[in-house]
Amino acid sequence: VQLQASGGGLVQAGGSLRLSCAASGSIFSMNAVAWYRQAPGKERELVAIISSGGSTNYADSVKGRFTISRDNAKNTVYLQMNSLKPEDTAVYRCNADVTVTSRSSFSVWGQGTQVTVSS
Repeated sequence: VQLQASGGGLVQAGGSLRLSCAASGSIFSMNAVAWYRQAPGKERELVAIISSGGSTNYADSVKGRFTISRDNAKNTVYLQMNSLKPEDTAVYRCNADVTVTSRSSFSVWGQGTQVTVSS
């Protein structure tokens, strides 16, 4: 099972980006999925999380600006980021609790995608 994160880039403050986290392999289901970020010299921060049922939670710093959503048919989770600020600059990674076809479950990390917001 692999997670492929994409969608990062360079954007001006106030702009938008949409990150995607797509799971591939012998997947039975993606359960809870979270986006984390880590800026240079800072600790990793939980940005947003979505449950298998679609319940969401956000870090206070992104509430009202970021939206996490999922497409279960595509085994993909999205992070829509609006009104971006320079302090959103970081490497973003997704983490998913995945159940495979053998019904075993485990946590999988995607590779990071860089988001850079210029002022």
